[in-house]
Amino acid sequence: MTWLRRFMILLLSGGVVAAIALAMRPRPVPVDVATIGRGPLIVTISDDGRTRIRERYVVSAPLSGRLIRIALDPGDEVVAGETLLTTIEPTDPALLDPRAVALAEARVRAAEARANLAKPRLASAKETLNLEETEYGRLNRLQSKNAVSAQQLDKQRAAFRQAENDYSAASFEVEIAEFELQQAEAALLRTGDKEVTESNGWSFPITSPISGRVLRVFQESSTIINAGERILELGDPTDLEVEVDVLSTDAVKIQPGARVILNQWGGEQPLDARVRLIEPAAFTKVSALGIEEQRVNVIIDFASTEEVGAVLGDGFRVEADIVRWESDDVLIVPTAALFRESENWAVFVIFEGKASLRHVELGHRNDNAAEILDGLQPGDEVILYPGDRVDVGTLVQRRSE
Repeated sequence: MTWLRRFMILLLSGGVVAAIALAMRPRPVPVDVATIGRGPLIVTISDDGRTRIRERYVVSAPLSGRLIRIALDPGDEVVAGETLLTTIEPTDPALLDPRAVALAEARVRAAEARANLAKPRLASAKETLNLEETEYGRLNRLQSKNAVSAQQLDKQRAAFRQAENDYSAASFEVEIAEFELQQAEAALLRTGDKEVTESNGWSFPITSPISGRVLRVFQESSTIINAGERILELGDPTDLEVEVDVLSTDAVKIQPGARVILNQWGGEQPLDARVRLIEPAAFTKVSALGIEEQRVNVIIDFASTEEVGAVLGDGFRVEADIVRWESDDVLIVPTAALFRESENWAVFVIFEGKASLRHVELGHRNDNAAEILDGLQPGDEVILYPGDRVDVGTLVQRRSE
């Protein structure tokens, strides 16, 4: 029995020693892991923006008088030269005195000057449009033969669209100037003897100068109105653009024609757009944290207005991602794996079950991923969100294992 007791004591002692050794054995630290691979990378400047109608027209009273109640509501459709917006009736002889006549004549001369100024601009815009259209057609034919780069074609396409917009704006300006001239001339023609005008039941109708919709009604009820006071605001709600204000330090990195991805606009799919203009003047804006910032408006055109014209309206919110740089095939590392080691960027790579420090050289990066220029290879496994428990040589274990 003595040998059996000794054997049991030895067995128990060995079990205790084994348990102590197992308890003191280093346990692997569970970590999240990502595998390095190649893929697309987009670097953007993101900020909130809002839609706005490209061309607006404010209808104002051409002369003083009694404004008849306006029956139109925001959203109602109007046709140029046909839709009656409102009517102004005379109120007292002040409309017929020499001072009113002189003012009406002065408005006629001012309207004539504006019309004469707008017509040369229209002719110049037409010539520019023809030139840009010809150049775009030439580059389009050369691009089909791979004689020019896609970037050159994109720049010329943007220039052609800008020329179209300029020509449209110039045509609109001529129409407005001619309409204002007609109004001023009509107001002068209606000026005469009070008894004659009252016997003829005189009133001054105001018709729509453009085809579009009513955006705002500034004065709905019948009232006495002075010349120049706003009555209605008209525009085409399908002719939209996007205004995004970005930091001035970001604005210098944006080029006209840059691709824009519009998100959070209410639809399921993002919308494609292009930068048309970076405004040359900045303005001061106070952020939510109370910090004064210098910001610049970036004007963006939709790639296709047909798909958004029936959904979006004036002043709708969108989230704009303006593309600074993009590539379809780069070596990518998640930014969650990056940290600073002295003056260099570094990651922890899993090698033989342990954490190994690796310095890396970065290229372009966004909030989620970065381009690797040197230091990693496809297939390397890096540790995401390395904490204080992870160091060089630390035994690690994938959290999914």
